[in-house]
Amino acid sequence: MSAVNLGPAVPDLTPAGTRLPTLWLVRHGETEWSRQGNYTGLTDIPLTAEGEAQAVAAREKLAGFEFDRVFSSPLIRALRTAELLGHPSPEVLPHAHEWDYGENEGRRNTVVREENPGYIIWNDGVPGGETLSEVAARADRIISTVQAGCGTPMDQDPDQAPIERALLVAHGHFLRILAARWLGLAPDAGRHLVLGTAAVCVLGWDKHTPAILKWNM
Repeated sequence: MSAVNLGPAVPDLTPAGTRLPTLWLVRHGETEWSRQGNYTGLTDIPLTAEGEAQAVAAREKLAGFEFDRVFSSPLIRALRTAELLGHPSPEVLPHAHEWDYGENEGRRNTVVREENPGYIIWNDGVPGGETLSEVAARADRIISTVQAGCGTPMDQDPDQAPIERALLVAHGHFLRILAARWLGLAPDAGRHLVLGTAAVCVLGWDKHTPAILKWNM
């Protein structure tokens, strides 16, 4: 992994003198619904055999890196992915679940657009589900946890000892929104961050400016 450049030679430091934290993100592997293009929010469905193979392959991208904290969504597709990544006992965060898609849950996205031409979830939201701002608030909680003690704008616990590297295993839309919020952008900026199943990403810093170090690996 020595060829993977994950930050500047001179590190950006917290008030405690440690490196500012990086947050690694892994989307869960393929499920039957993700393969079909169905909205999959709170429905707790397992990985397919292909999804398990994807998670095993993603483990190689984490090889050689140690994590101070490992977090997971409570949903089985994320927990199983974390296990296959080599982290069978992650800290389960109830607020790390996928967007609650409301009435669109389980429906194929192509069918939703056929019924409502021009529908874009980032603009139109979901009937009977969470608002984009509600999802973003959940993401902000995780960012604040990772950045605690760092003296950043998202640091809500400045007396906490800072961590240097965390891993979060969660879901496509949720992680895209979280990445936008890490950058200090509006949550709908996540529309620009395509994220495949079992893809690995790294969020970090450039001279104390929040940045994407790696995306959709």
